[in-house]
Amino acid sequence: MNTTDDKRPSPEQFLALIRQQQRGRLKVYLGFAPGVGKTYEMLQEAQRLKKQGVDVVIGVVETHGRPETAALVDGLERVEARKVEYRGIVLDEMNVDAILTRRPTVVLVDELAHTNAPGSKHAKRYEDVEELLRAGVNVLSTLNVQHLESLFDTVERFTGARQKERIPDYVLQQADQIVNVDLPAEDLQERLRAGKVYPPDRAARALENFFTSENLEQLREISLEHLAHLLDRRRQDRKSGGEPSGSERVMVCISSRSPSASKLLRAGARLADRLGAPWYAVYVQTPGESTERVDAATQRRIADTLTQARQANGIPMQFKGHSVPAAIAGFAREYGITHIVVGRSQRSWYRRWFSLSLLDRIVMAVPIATVVVVGTE
Repeated sequence: MNTTDDKRPSPEQFLALIRQQQRGRLKVYLGFAPGVGKTYEMLQEAQRLKKQGVDVVIGVVETHGRPETAALVDGLERVEARKVEYRGIVLDEMNVDAILTRRPTVVLVDELAHTNAPGSKHAKRYEDVEELLRAGVNVLSTLNVQHLESLFDTVERFTGARQKERIPDYVLQQADQIVNVDLPAEDLQERLRAGKVYPPDRAARALENFFTSENLEQLREISLEHLAHLLDRRRQDRKSGGEPSGSERVMVCISSRSPSASKLLRAGARLADRLGAPWYAVYVQTPGESTERVDAATQRRIADTLTQARQANGIPMQFKGHSVPAAIAGFAREYGITHIVVGRSQRSWYRRWFSLSLLDRIVMAVPIATVVVVGTE
């Protein structure tokens, strides 16, 4: 993300950022779909930096057999991959320790949302990148917008595809520069037909499924909108010195029985991001849900949900209370909560007919807050 203006960030600007401080800098090439040219542009920048005398190496680059992309690898040093055997197959994974030993100025790390093979140092590639940045190594990377955690439900709804590989939004938010790699949807489809993205048989299936004109147009719109939002947030943060810009506070109500806790967290995180507000994931443990009364699986599910909230830049809170609505109301008053995110009731219609739902009681207990109801699967 260019922190000075809306113009396309240049290699020279990235080079200037590199020289400013010890911690590594992150530059991400963001696209709305595979095949738009993210890796190609990243390699082009690497070649330009090398010509300027910068020590650039490849940590991992996936050319996917594309000749034009593969040609740009020539002349760039590649750090040897780490071999990992998984289910009888030997996989190549980025060798973080070897890169740290080599200590280049810039390392290329393709496909930021990649999931590492079991037994790797970190579960996700973005965690590898975070270690490199902490060590002072600058990183060029690539990402498709549909791999952002907050967009999971949106992308699944209109494409029908569940993105298994996702990264927390904060990873992209902390990037020092973001380059939007754009391409008209028709041009991307033409590239597919010409075999420049996938082999012909796979390309034909892709055009009928994920790469339809409607899907690509929506993904493109989401990518541009998300980048514009990030730029706007960066401007606001500069004006406010990084502090929350307003008095908004978001609270996500977590239940041990919720079938869609992850969906609630994504909705809360996205709302908080749009408001420029901090957010809290709150679980109230009633006497009926004490550790002596719930099974280990339920306890793990609650712990995993609170961990996921922390990974999404939320503040997980767990406390005890005899009444969930009363506890939520007390928390909302103490923390100045303005928006409460809850899941739609799972109770049968006849039970809702004869008694107030949790949602009804929360609305009555916290009349000054806006209550956002998120549909469940």
